Amino acid sequence: MNYRVRCGDIPRTGKQKEGNMDTIRFDELQLDDKILKAVKEMGFEAASPIQAKAIPAVLEGNDIVGQAQTGTGKTAAFGIPLLQKLDTKNKKPQAIVLCPTRELAIQSSDELRKLAKFMHGAKVLPIYGGQNITNQIRSLKAGVNVIVGTPGRIMDHMRRHTIKLDDLHTVVLDEADEMLNMGFREDIETILKELPKERQTLLFSATMPKAILDITKKYQTNSKHIKVTKKELTVPNIEQYYYEVRPKQKVEVLCRLLDMYAPKLSVVFCNTKRMVDDVATQLKNRGYFAEGLHGDLKQSQRDRVMKSFRNGRVDILVATDVAARGIDVDDVDAVFNYDLPQDDEFYVHRIGRTGRAGREGNAFSFVAGKETYKLRDIQRYCKTKIKARPIPSLNDVQATRAENTLDDVAKAIEDNSLEKYVEIIDDFINETDYTALEIAAAFLKMKFSENEEISKNEEDFGDTGAEAGMVRLFINIGKKKGVRPGDILGAIAGESSISGDLVGAIDMHDQYTFVEVPQEVAKDVLYGMRHAKIKGKSVSMEPANRK
Repeated sequence: MNYRVRCGDIPRTGKQKEGNMDTIRFDELQLDDKILKAVKEMGFEAASPIQAKAIPAVLEGNDIVGQAQTGTGKTAAFGIPLLQKLDTKNKKPQAIVLCPTRELAIQSSDELRKLAKFMHGAKVLPIYGGQNITNQIRSLKAGVNVIVGTPGRIMDHMRRHTIKLDDLHTVVLDEADEMLNMGFREDIETILKELPKERQTLLFSATMPKAILDITKKYQTNSKHIKVTKKELTVPNIEQYYYEVRPKQKVEVLCRLLDMYAPKLSVVFCNTKRMVDDVATQLKNRGYFAEGLHGDLKQSQRDRVMKSFRNGRVDILVATDVAARGIDVDDVDAVFNYDLPQDDEFYVHRIGRTGRAGREGNAFSFVAGKETYKLRDIQRYCKTKIKARPIPSLNDVQATRAENTLDDVAKAIEDNSLEKYVEIIDDFINETDYTALEIAAAFLKMKFSENEEISKNEEDFGDTGAEAGMVRLFINIGKKKGVRPGDILGAIAGESSISGDLVGAIDMHDQYTFVEVPQEVAKDVLYGMRHAKIKGKSVSMEPANRK
């Protein structure tokens, strides 16, 4: 089963065999008519696996541990039974949902409100840091049934006694592993100790580290463990590829893939905050609309980045695993594992950001050295094949972009709304000696920038003073800057993804350097060195003595 499928995406017919379990319709779960009406209005009829298992268990009064990933519908899995148990006439808090981030708290409260749309008097309130606490206190005094919030702000209200806990019967820990990763364990335990002993405790987590199990033993009673099986964690709608890349090559290869596939939205995953900042900066320096997202950003910065990503002003999000939790954007076309994840399970979480809502997606992983062994473990865990791909050359990028452009042309022709444009071209042909083929080729050429001009033959660099079959290139840095031949060689090999063995003579002077490369890779070298730095200095490269 595709773990990314939301409940509304499952075929709407009675019971159907899906993996190891039958598909269950919501109207088979003994739900209140008001909730069923809301579910139907949201477009859902069949429950996802986690919903089909969790909803009956929660309605029976069990404490549960739900192991589920983002995109499986877990908010409805705990939200539906939580709402069914509410007494809407009682204006005191009856349930608290703890979330790791402000964004997830807002997202969860929005979904709970949709589910409670037809429950007269049901009030759901998100509370989190950064929001005016006076307004929150006023809302709490007005009456609230369900509070969705971050641990720090929940604790703040508990210290102020602005949250009344006497009638609370349910507490939910959503994304529990992420709350622990973000350092909230002490806050969570403080909150749980203060809640009424007679309560139902629901915990949802993508992974089950020891710290999570410790909390379940300490604060739950005879909890029922519900897990989406590994078979349900497969990702059939996602094409997965990997590239063997030296660390210094990664940015250049990333740019080539972005140019080649031209994804509408993409997420680039890095393992560290520092790497997120570095990659995002390099992409922006190269003219891409990219932003970084990690835990050190202020909430206002996170909100700005996510808003820009959702509305398309930013089309590349560079993020850590923790920061990416709670991102719920359906239009992500590609995911890049700039760094392979440390945990096999995180690979599934990452690539599940693409291929949503029935769309196809692409996942690209960069593998360096011994990481090939890690990749093998990931394939075994996911029960999937990640295909090896050669690093695309500049000609590959250009050819693919041309194909994509021509595909768009074909679609425009099929739309049958070209009459006025046909007349314009017809007049132009009659007034000039140009053929329709020449005009089409000129439009295609204009589509690409000068340094990406398409040519099936190698560019004629003219006489650059190099030996036969080679091109001599000029670099505006030399010995006076402390540069050595090895620095030049390393920059060319690292930035342009060609083997250092191909580089010919390197002739260094005080202020500049000449280097020879084979003619067939000269364009790749010039393209790769556009934004290169040597010894921390930005450099420019061009053919020597070009005529």
